[in-house]
Amino acid sequence: MKYSVSHTTGYTYSEPASLSQNELFLYPRTTACQSVLQHTLTIVPEPQYRSRRTDYFGNTVELFMLQHPHDKLEVSATSVVLTTSPITPDPGQTPPWEDVARRLAANHQPGDFEALPYMFASPLVFLSPDVQAYARTSFTPGAPLLAGALDLMQRIFAEFAYDKTASTIDTTVEQVLENRKGVCQDFAHLAISCLRSLGLAARYVSGYLETIPAPGKPKLIGSDASHAWVSVFVPDVGWIDFDPTNNVMIDQSHITLAWGRDYGDVAPVKGVVMGGGKHRLSVSVDVAAQNGEAT
Repeated sequence: MKYSVSHTTGYTYSEPASLSQNELFLYPRTTACQSVLQHTLTIVPEPQYRSRRTDYFGNTVELFMLQHPHDKLEVSATSVVLTTSPITPDPGQTPPWEDVARRLAANHQPGDFEALPYMFASPLVFLSPDVQAYARTSFTPGAPLLAGALDLMQRIFAEFAYDKTASTIDTTVEQVLENRKGVCQDFAHLAISCLRSLGLAARYVSGYLETIPAPGKPKLIGSDASHAWVSVFVPDVGWIDFDPTNNVMIDQSHITLAWGRDYGDVAPVKGVVMGGGKHRLSVSVDVAAQNGEAT
């Protein structure tokens, strides 16, 4: 499916800001199931410095700096991407999760090296006995890895309420587990924490959902905003993505933007500003199929 994606972030300052320096994770990734046909980034006012790099996780990062007074800042990214649905293995035929944990811990297989950075605690994903206990309900002895991950996804969907007012960027996994509410970022962090607490590898994926639902289907939670989901590593197969917020494995309507250990690695816009007083933030996202046609 071909999609057009628009993501605009705006800041309005009560006083002129003298300097703004930012990193942008707004360039969609190229994967086996996704290609980027077009990408445009517009920054107003025009920055004095712009560059592009590839980070440790393979994401494209845009950097810019404004060095003159400004009372507004707008960053607009527009992309056209082509997606297909991934081919996933039979969950019941994936290896027992304990075997995978032992294999990753042994670190003997070259093909497993890419999973290592995603096995441990990270700044926004803590590991704890409470989280491990919650995970073990899904990962019973001998349970196939992907079957356990999908059961975990279904439980998070059923047992936690989607509530935009329930959390902030600083909300911890333990708080989410206790309060049983949050947003896609929180549910992704919880699922990742559960998987890592068992010695498995899981990464945080940022992206988008199609804005307009398919005929006869409800609008998915998290569309009209940036979205987040989880990818779990299955040895000899690769990374398998699933969306705890909507209780689905990802398909062609999920557009991958970036991935890392947690949200902090791939926040769409992050940086520092000098001056500016108080600021007002606005974010708008739109994802639409182009003529509803696959190409």
